[in-house]
Amino acid sequence: MTIRPKVLIPIALGTNRDADLSDAFSLAGADPETVPLADIRNGVVRLRDFQMLAVPGGFSYGDALGAGRLLGLDLIGWFADQLREAVAAGKPIIGICNGFQALVRTGLLPGDSGDAGVATLAHNESGRFECRWVTLDPGPASVWTVELDEPLRCPVAHGEGKFVASRLDTIEERNGVVLRYAGDGYPANPNGSAGNVAGVTDPTGLILGMMPHPENHVLQRQDPLRGRSGTGNCLPLFQAGVRAAR
Repeated sequence: MTIRPKVLIPIALGTNRDADLSDAFSLAGADPETVPLADIRNGVVRLRDFQMLAVPGGFSYGDALGAGRLLGLDLIGWFADQLREAVAAGKPIIGICNGFQALVRTGLLPGDSGDAGVATLAHNESGRFECRWVTLDPGPASVWTVELDEPLRCPVAHGEGKFVASRLDTIEERNGVVLRYAGDGYPANPNGSAGNVAGVTDPTGLILGMMPHPENHVLQRQDPLRGRSGTGNCLPLFQAGVRAAR
């Protein structure tokens, strides 16, 4: 019998991509469970009982004080011990869009113990919210991207997605940039991230953060071009994470 890892999907006020993320993991062979942060804080649900953690996108707490900031403070303030335990146990973790912003706020990404300098997700260079489909080129293989052998197509939907790291060279040297926007300049790179960075991992490769929404292209019918673009959907990314969790 194939083991179906359990995926914890924590939600806060303003989270809005949890259902899409749950569907993606179900298709990939996992059993996702969407849980309010309060239930984790009160001990009703424990991260140690899950094999994966997936932090979804949206506008947690209305992006007060900056995108993902309050969610990141909640995660590190309430669940620091559980997060450290999950990382030590080698559990795959993914944060998408607002979830990526939150993982950066916690320090789990880029996760270089300060060697990567200061990292953040800043306002898009366009000065406006960007909602469009983009193409992503897979970079060095990680736990999440090892099975990607062609460019991906998926949408972005963010106002603060420009990845900024004072030591981006350090992240690149350890092969931590695993997804890049295909093509230089706007709109191929919708937010102005240096080096076209769309997704990064920590040094272990187990923790992935990305701004685009792969959960919104796990079925061919979700693509407005219906495959005419010549690029693949994003289900293999989730399947790779699930296999690692097994």
